[in-house]
Amino acid sequence: MPNPQGSTNPLAQAWDDRIARLLDLLPKRVGDAIAWLRAPSRRWVRIPAAILLILGGFLAVLPVFGLWMLPLGLALLSEDLPGMKPSLERAARWLEAKWARVVAWWRGR
Repeated sequence: MPNPQGSTNPLAQAWDDRIARLLDLLPKRVGDAIAWLRAPSRRWVRIPAAILLILGGFLAVLPVFGLWMLPLGLALLSEDLPGMKPSLERAARWLEAKWARVVAWWRGR
């Protein structure tokens, strides 16, 4: 998202690019639903949905609820709080690096 000087935060742009790539991997119906939800005019639906997903992520011990809900809620909320995008991108990069180390260790056994 542009700041007052007109430049963009590279981490925020990387987060947007990451989300676009992930949406391309989803089945068409799911991707279309998320694209609908991400539209700027859907803010009134997106924010409550994001909050409910985040809260549901903390109820992971119950059936149906799970930790998958927490990152999805945060990703939706980042559409309306762009300051979250760089932090989410850093967290995603950290998780990818840790996962790559685990996979490399597993293959090297």
